Amino acid sequence: MANDNSDTRHVWKLMEKIGFAMLVTTDGSKLRSRPMSARVAPDENQIYFLTDAREQKDDEIARNPSVNVAFADSRGQNYVSVTGHAAVSNDRAKIKELFTTEAKAWWDSADDPNIRVLKITPDDAEYWDSPGTVVSYVKMAAAAVTGTRPDIGDNRKVAM
Repeated sequence: MANDNSDTRHVWKLMEKIGFAMLVTTDGSKLRSRPMSARVAPDENQIYFLTDAREQKDDEIARNPSVNVAFADSRGQNYVSVTGHAAVSNDRAKIKELFTTEAKAWWDSADDPNIRVLKITPDDAEYWDSPGTVVSYVKMAAAAVTGTRPDIGDNRKVAM
């Protein structure tokens, strides 16, 4: 791992647990986001996605590799926002390694010539981790009654 502290490990665990993320790229002066299935690799300090070469995100990344990846588990009230740099590759061995049953919804096999690997190298992250929806609502209600701020979990910025 690039940074072996407990907050960094916690960020990787949250990303792995959530699994799906909104990938945000820049299209000229506009931000674009789309849901994608993430494969996190903490030992490599990478977040991987399989992507299709026929889509616009490859061109957007070529023009501006700065991206955001936002993970959200609304039921568990866990969130992670990662900023980093993206690179698109045609690494066929990595594509075969990352190809899963879910990927078959988009491509027939890992040999499809349109599949690419999108690799995100995180710069930093911010996470919000709460004890869950019910506990959070109870704490917010108690805070509203007592006029205090609720303690509904941890929020930290983390260098990756």
